[in-house]
Order: sequence, then structure tokens, then C-alpha cells
Amino acid sequence: MLLIFSSCSNYQKVLKGNDYDLKRKTAIALYEKKDYQRAYPLLEELIALSRGTANAEDLYFYYCYCNYHLDDLVSAGYHFQQFAKTYPTSTRAEEAAFMHAYCYYLGSPEFNLDQSNSVKAIQEMQLFINQYPNSTRVQECNELIDKLRRKLEDKAYDSAMLYYKMMDYKAAMIALRNLLKDYPNTIYKEEAMFTIVRAGYLLAENSVENKKAERYKSTIDDYNTFIDKFATGKFADEAKSIHDKALNRYNSLK
Repeated sequence: MLLIFSSCSNYQKVLKGNDYDLKRKTAIALYEKKDYQRAYPLLEELIALSRGTANAEDLYFYYCYCNYHLDDLVSAGYHFQQFAKTYPTSTRAEEAAFMHAYCYYLGSPEFNLDQSNSVKAIQEMQLFINQYPNSTRVQECNELIDKLRRKLEDKAYDSAMLYYKMMDYKAAMIALRNLLKDYPNTIYKEEAMFTIVRAGYLLAENSVENKKAERYKSTIDDYNTFIDKFATGKFADEAKSIHDKALNRYNSLK
């Protein structure tokens, strides 16, 4: 078989010919040789011709992985999902369902980019866990979900701090509060709570006169919430300084 497709001309003869058994053997041999580029067109033709035959499942599984190895994650994810639906009783159905979710995971970009794929990957990983609760892959799925959630957490924090740097203090405070709500155990908790205090004070400083008192009072309240948790933290002294200034401003407006 290796001799058959050792040359480009022989491969083209197989590709253009009508000997489908030879095409199948050649496609599998090429796949196992990791020559996915040349295996792909043969498999693509064969899966359309083999529906309902004994070879259909094997060829489709090879085709799914061929897309995967060619880094076409969108197509691979789709076909792994279709495989699991088409052959639900197959011994490969679980693997295909996992690979469908895993393709979304691999398509998850850096945290500072759009995270739609990360959200979808979490959903698909969770669906896999629900469908195969006793799978040996459940632990890996949970680990991947944790990584994806950390990426979403980083994205939320980065977006909130961008608002702060742009001096949109109100938006920064809303985004930071959402971060703390969505990720109560976030590693950014101390800094997020301190930034809320600092942003609140700056918002009050730049507010129209009739909103200053309310916003200074809110800063004082946010400081009290912060200091209850991080009295000895690295931002404690700076937070106390902000609190004292806010308190003075508030008292002067009463």
C-alpha cells in the first residue's frame, strides 16, 4: 500500500479512479501515515458513498479526526458532534462527544479577545459531563472548565480596569461589582474591592454638586466593606486615606 501512493501520479490515479476499495485502503494508510492532507479528499468522497455500509462508521471517524489534525476546528467539532448523533451506540460515541467540546476549548482565544468560544466550550463540556457522568474524561473536562472560567474572569477584570483607566469610574464600578458577583472567589477580589473605593471617590470628586454627598457616602460604605475583609492588606493604608478624605468631604456637605 505504501508503494501505491509513494508517488504523486499514483495518488492522483487512486483519487480520480473508481476503485473505491482501493480508495478506502489508501485513505486509511495515508491517515495512519499522518498524511492528512492527502487522506482528506479521499475520505470526503468515501463518506458520501459509504452511507449505510459496514465501512461508514470507520470512515466517518477517520474523517472527523482528519479535520481535527488539519486544524479545521470548526469542521472537526461539527463532524464529531454529528458522529456522536449518528452512531450513539458506537464505542467511539463518547470520544466523539468529548472531542466536539474539546474543539471549542481549543478555539478559545486569549482572554483579551472575544470569549464566545470559551462560553460555548464550557457549555459543551458541561453537556458532556451530564451525558457521560461516569466517563474517565470527566476530571479532564472539569479541569478545562476551570481554565476557561479563569480566562473569563481575567477578561472581566481586564475590561473593568480598562474603564477605570479611561476614567469612566461609574462603568468601572459596575463592572467590578459584576466581577465580584460572578466570581466570588476571584484572585482579583482585594484589588477589585479597593478599586471600587478609589473609583467611587474619584466619581464623587467629579460629580455635580447635588450628587457629591450621596457618592461620598457610598465611598465610605464601600471602604467599610473592603476593610472588613482586608484590614491588613496591601491597599489598607491607601484605602484609609481615601476614606478619610471622603468622610471630610461628606461632613462638609451636610
